[in-house]
Amino acid sequence: MEITAGLRERKKAETRMAVHEAALRLTAEHGLEHVTVEAIADAANISRRTFSNYFAGKEDAVLYGDEQRIRLLVERVRTRPAEEPAWRALHASVHDFYCEPGGPDRQWVIRARLAKRHPTLLARQLANHANLERELAQVIAERGDGGSGPRAQVMAAAFLVALRIATHMWTDEHESRPLNEIMDEVLGEMARPFDGDDLPARQDA
Repeated sequence: MEITAGLRERKKAETRMAVHEAALRLTAEHGLEHVTVEAIADAANISRRTFSNYFAGKEDAVLYGDEQRIRLLVERVRTRPAEEPAWRALHASVHDFYCEPGGPDRQWVIRARLAKRHPTLLARQLANHANLERELAQVIAERGDGGSGPRAQVMAAAFLVALRIATHMWTDEHESRPLNEIMDEVLGEMARPFDGDDLPARQDA
């Protein structure tokens, strides 16, 4: 029975990924507004009803890989050494993540560009990140210096915003610099205070 259940779950995972890949390809080729759920289902060789068993709409299907990537990143933060400061754990997790051989896969690049191009995709991406933000805040709160309440929530939100900013900068620069380099730059800026204490004095003309 365990083997059967395992095969069933693997089949579901394969179907979900096939739907995601079909949605991503069709949207990249034709634009989100010209792609229907029926077209995605046909491309994935499933029925419209089966599509609904996996995704609420075409936006969710397109962004599935993005959501999975963030979840994996959250798990990496969870497994960082317990004595490591929370922000350093976040930074180290994303640094290692994007330093892997080959860099970001092309599907990830396509999702990033599509989210910028289509407001409905961006809105759905932000909603997905809001859900993951709560999970990440809990992971931060469990660390020694993560704190609870506002501190953990603000840190989680700042981290995810930094990832989005870095991604947008990277695509705007047409991938001329390694994504990891831009991630480090943006996360470094995010870690600095905004009250002006570390900024150079203003020189009035």
